[in-house]
Amino acid sequence: MFTLAEVASLNDIQPTYRILKPWWDVFMDYLAVVMLMVAIFAGTMQLTKDQVVCLPVLPAPVSSKAHATPGNADVTTNIPKMESATDQDQDGRMTNEISFGASAVTPDIPLRAAYPRADSTVPNQEAKKEKKDPTGRKTNLDFQQYVFINQMCYHLALPWYSKYFPYLALIHTIILMVSSNFWFKYPKTCSKVEHFVSILGKCFESPWTTKALSETACEDSEENKQRITGAQTLPKHVSTSSDEGSPSASTPMINKTGFKFSAEKPVIEVPSMTILDKKDGEQAKALFEKVRKFRAHVEDSDLIYKLYVVQTVIKTAKFIFILCYTANFVNAISFEHVCKPKVEHLTGYEVFECTHNMAYMLKKLLISYISIICVYGFICLYTLFWLFRIPLKEYSFEKVREESSFSDIPDVKNDFAFLLHMVDQYDQLYSKRFGVFLSEVSENKLREISLNHEWTFEKLRQHVSRNAQDKQELHLFMLSGVPDAVFDLTDLDVLKLELIPEAKLPAKISQMTNLQELHLCHCPAKVEQTAFSFLRDHLRCLHVKFTDVAEIPAWVYLLKNLRELYLIGNLNSENNKMIGLESLRELRHLKILHVKSNLTKVPSNITDVAPHLTKLVIHNDGTKLLVLNSLKKMMNVAELELQNCELERIPHAIFSLSNLQELDLKSNNIRTIEEIISFQHLKRLTCLKLWHNKIVTIPPSITHVKNLESLYFSNNKLESLPVAVFSLQKLRCLDVSYNNISMIPIEIGLLQNLQHLHITGNKVDVLPKQLFKCVKLRTLNLGQNCITSLPEKIGQLSQLTQLELKGNCLDRLPAQLGQCRLLKKSGLVVEDHLFDTLPLEVKEALNQDINIPFANGI
Repeated sequence: MFTLAEVASLNDIQPTYRILKPWWDVFMDYLAVVMLMVAIFAGTMQLTKDQVVCLPVLPAPVSSKAHATPGNADVTTNIPKMESATDQDQDGRMTNEISFGASAVTPDIPLRAAYPRADSTVPNQEAKKEKKDPTGRKTNLDFQQYVFINQMCYHLALPWYSKYFPYLALIHTIILMVSSNFWFKYPKTCSKVEHFVSILGKCFESPWTTKALSETACEDSEENKQRITGAQTLPKHVSTSSDEGSPSASTPMINKTGFKFSAEKPVIEVPSMTILDKKDGEQAKALFEKVRKFRAHVEDSDLIYKLYVVQTVIKTAKFIFILCYTANFVNAISFEHVCKPKVEHLTGYEVFECTHNMAYMLKKLLISYISIICVYGFICLYTLFWLFRIPLKEYSFEKVREESSFSDIPDVKNDFAFLLHMVDQYDQLYSKRFGVFLSEVSENKLREISLNHEWTFEKLRQHVSRNAQDKQELHLFMLSGVPDAVFDLTDLDVLKLELIPEAKLPAKISQMTNLQELHLCHCPAKVEQTAFSFLRDHLRCLHVKFTDVAEIPAWVYLLKNLRELYLIGNLNSENNKMIGLESLRELRHLKILHVKSNLTKVPSNITDVAPHLTKLVIHNDGTKLLVLNSLKKMMNVAELELQNCELERIPHAIFSLSNLQELDLKSNNIRTIEEIISFQHLKRLTCLKLWHNKIVTIPPSITHVKNLESLYFSNNKLESLPVAVFSLQKLRCLDVSYNNISMIPIEIGLLQNLQHLHITGNKVDVLPKQLFKCVKLRTLNLGQNCITSLPEKIGQLSQLTQLELKGNCLDRLPAQLGQCRLLKKSGLVVEDHLFDTLPLEVKEALNQDINIPFANGI
C-alpha cells in the first residue's frame, strides 16, 4: 500500500520553481490534491465497508386447486429436501439469521405484504412453531449460502462503476497531477528551467540590479527621497510578520526576495550607493555572461512552450473524457438491485433482492468528484485561452525601457519569452530586474564602474614607461574599457589600446596636451565630439590594427593634421569597395602611409593623398601584388617599400617616381634586375634594397645609378661582385651578406666613402689589402666565412667601431687591433680564445670605455 503523502509527492516540484507557476496551475494543484483525497477516501471505504446484502425472492402464492400441478409439486418437494439436509442445530442458527435478515429488509422489501399466504403449504405444526419465532419469512438457506449469494450478486448486480469508481478517480487524478508538472520533470526542459530559475534568483538579489534601478528610478526625485525617508520604518514590522505568515517561507529564494524585499527596497535604493565592492562587481559581470549564453541557448527553440501547451491540451481532453462518461453513471449507482445469479440448483431460488450499503456515500463522492472536475476543466480552458490569446513566444521589455534609462533592452523570443511571461504571472518585478542584465548599456556601466575602481591614477602611473624614442608610453591590454584616470596623465606622449572592444575617448582626453601618437589594436574606439576636435588638431601618428575593415573607426579619415597612418589588417581586393579609403583625401597633411595587408593591387584611392605623401609602405604578407599603375601618380614619394609582394621583376611604375630617394623590395621573388639601368633617371635615388630575393648576378649597368649611397643585396644567390659596383663613389653602405661570394675584388679600395661593409655568411677566405684603404669604415662584418688570417693593416681602420670575425678559421688576432682607437670589446665579435691571443695591453685598451692611443704603435 502507499500513503497519501507518497501519492501527493507526484505533484511536488522544487520550491524555487514556484515562480513559474501562475495562479491557475497552483489552483489546479490544490484541486488535484482534493480529488486525490476523494479517491483515496472512497477506495478506503470500499475496501473496508463495501458489501451487498441479498435475500431470495419467495415464489408467488398458489391456490389449493393447483396443488397437483407439476410446478408446485417440484417446489414442495424441493423444500423438504432442503430441510432434511440440515440438522436441528443448523436449522436453529439459520432461523436466527433469517429472522435478522428479514427484519433488516422489511422496511424496504415488504415480503409479508407481497406473499401473505406463502405459509399455507407448511404443515400446521410448523405453523404453530412459526408463530412463536421472531417475525420474518423463512427461506431455508444457511449462512454459507448467503455469503455465496452476496458475493455473486456483488459482481453481477452492481454496475461496474460502483465497484471501480475509487480506482478510476485515483488513476485520473495521478494522470492529471503528472501532466501538470511534466515540463518540470522532462530532462530537455528541466535543465533549461533550472538554469533559468537559478539565474533569475541571482539577478533578483544582485546589488547591481538594485543600484541600476535605483539610479534610474529616484536619482533626482525629491518626492522619492521623502518617500524613502518615510519607508525606512517599515522593515522591522514586515520582517516580524513575514516570518509568521509569508506564503513563500518554504522557498529559499523567495524567502529572501518576497515581502522583505518590497519593504526594504526603499532602504536599498538610496542613491548614496555608488560603488560596488570588487566581489559584487565580479558576480555581476559573471551574471551578464551567464544571461548572454542562456539567451543564446534558449532562444533557439520553443520546446518548453510546446510541452506546456501539450500538457494543457492533455488535461483539457482528460477533463472532457471524464465528464462525458462519468455523468452517465451517476444514476446507475443505486441502493437496491435485483440479482439473478442462475444458481437455482444450489440455493433453490432464482431471483434475489440486494442492497448496496455504500451506494449513497459513493453517489455523493461521485457528485463531488464531478464538481471538482468541472472546476478543474474550466481552469484548463482558461489556460488554453491565455496560451493562445497573445503570442507567448515573444516578450517585449517596452514598459521597462520606458521606466528606466536602459532603452537598449532587447525583446526576446521562443522559450526565453515564454518563461518571462510565466514569471510575470507570479511577479512582474522579476522580469524588470532581469531585464537589467540584458542591457548592454547596463553592462557597460558596470564595467566602467569596476574598471575605474580597479585602475586608479597611481596604478596607471606605475605602468607608464619610456619607449625607444624616449617618449612616455602607456600600453593598456584586454580591458573592458579605458579607465577615466588615463586622461589625467597629461604628460603622456604615446597611448596604446589593445583588445579593448568598448573603448571610448571622452572629452577629458583634451587634457593630454602632449599626446601625439595613438595605437588602436583591435580596438574600434568611439570618440565624443570634443575629443574628436582635440585629436583632429593634435594627433600626429595613428596605428590601427584590425581583423575586419569595419573595425577602422570612421573618424580616422577625418584627422586633418595627421602625419603618419599605419593600417594593419585585411584589405584584399574583394573588400576594396568597403574600405572607404576615398576618405583619405581629408588627410591633407599625411606624410607617411603604412599598409600591411594582402592586396592584389594598390588601391587607387591612395592617390588621394599623393600630392603630399612622402613615404608609402606596403607589406603584403605573401599575396602577389599585380597592379601597380597607381604608383605613377605619387610623384612626391621619397620612400617606397614593397615587401613580401611576390614580385618577380622591378615594377616599371617605379621608374616614374622622380623624387624617389629610397626603394625597398625586400622578400620578393626577383631573379633578375636588368631594369636597374632605368634607375639612372631617378637622380635622387640614394638607397636601393633588394635583399631577401633570388638575384644571381648584379648587372654592370648599375654603374649608371651614380647617386647610390646604400646598396643591400643580402640573402640572395650572388656568387661574385661585379667591378661596376665599386665605381659607385658615393657608396657608404654595402651589404652582401649570406650569398655565395668567394672573393672580394681588389677594386673595393676605390670606395673611399664606404663606412659599412657586410659580407657575413659567404665563402671568402682572403681579405685583399685594398680593403684597408677604405679608412672611413666603421662597421666591418666578416663572420661565418673561411678567413684564415686577419691582415695587420687592420690597424689602418682608425674609425672602426664594430668588427665581426666569429665563425672563421682564424688562429690568432693581430696586435694592430689596438690601433683601432674607437673599437671596444662590445663591438668586437670574436671567439673568446682568439681574444685571449691579444697582448695584455691591447685587451686592457679594448676593455676601457675610452681607448688611449699608443705613442709608438704596436
